[in-house]
Amino acid sequence: MNEQVLIVQEADAAKRLDSYLSEQLDGVTRSMAQSWIEQGNVTLAAGKSAKKNYKVSAGEQIYVQMPEPQTVEIVPQDIPLDIIYEDDDIIVVNKARGMVVHPAAGNWDGTLVNALMFHCGERLSGINGVIRPGIVHRIDKDTSGLLVVAKNDLAHQSLAEQIACHSAAREYQAIVIGAPRQDSGTIDQPIGRHKIDRKKMAIVADGRPAITHYQVLERYRGYSHMAFQLETGRTHQIRVHMASIGHPIIGDPLYGMKKDRFHYLDGQCLHAFRLTLHHPRSKEKMTFEAPLPTYFTTILEKMVRENG
Repeated sequence: MNEQVLIVQEADAAKRLDSYLSEQLDGVTRSMAQSWIEQGNVTLAAGKSAKKNYKVSAGEQIYVQMPEPQTVEIVPQDIPLDIIYEDDDIIVVNKARGMVVHPAAGNWDGTLVNALMFHCGERLSGINGVIRPGIVHRIDKDTSGLLVVAKNDLAHQSLAEQIACHSAAREYQAIVIGAPRQDSGTIDQPIGRHKIDRKKMAIVADGRPAITHYQVLERYRGYSHMAFQLETGRTHQIRVHMASIGHPIIGDPLYGMKKDRFHYLDGQCLHAFRLTLHHPRSKEKMTFEAPLPTYFTTILEKMVRENG
């Protein structure tokens, strides 16, 4: 590792440590800075450690151990894709449950990106780099359903702007434990990294804004079939929000109930069933739908039988 020593200037005083590092170090994102802080690669005077929300002071010295860059080669793989729509600018796929969207530690192959690289060749947007070519938004590994991919930078910028300003709509369906009192409502609670379990997200006061609209489609004995529309796209947003009001998604290994009778699913029963956007080039409004997968409909049929 290479060590860099940063001296805080007056203009940067009182900034959060993670924000300060991402501003001062080329190519370092805030999430990367947070990871380095958690790993102990960032220290203050006399080797003192600090938290990501530590406020830096003018004249203070920050010591950063810079990890050696890793060379990663992402290879195209001939993996079947369920393509809902495709043209020269975008491709809409129905992602299978269990498939990771893009390569990362522990999942360098077998991902949607590996499959897209085989199918599209070099016709993918390069804005998100070599690991996430074309990827504008993500859905969790064990969440199935629709995802739009950009084939060029024009499409990527347009789609990213639509998601940011909420003109693109993403709708999901899930089966949850219990039933909300109201048939419809909105959960508006900030989400951030869990303070203790770093694999989880949680409702935290200093988290990023997160808004989920919900509607109960059908009530069963002990469960509900629900629909959701996202205004924001935080990590695990629907899963965290539903768990926070006491109605976690069945099968959810992180936020679900330990005695969930559907633990055998090995993943949450959550499906991205509808996606609405404006085409990046023609501006035409387009809506795509992916039918509920078999794992989902099988459970619904079982609940209908049980309800008599």
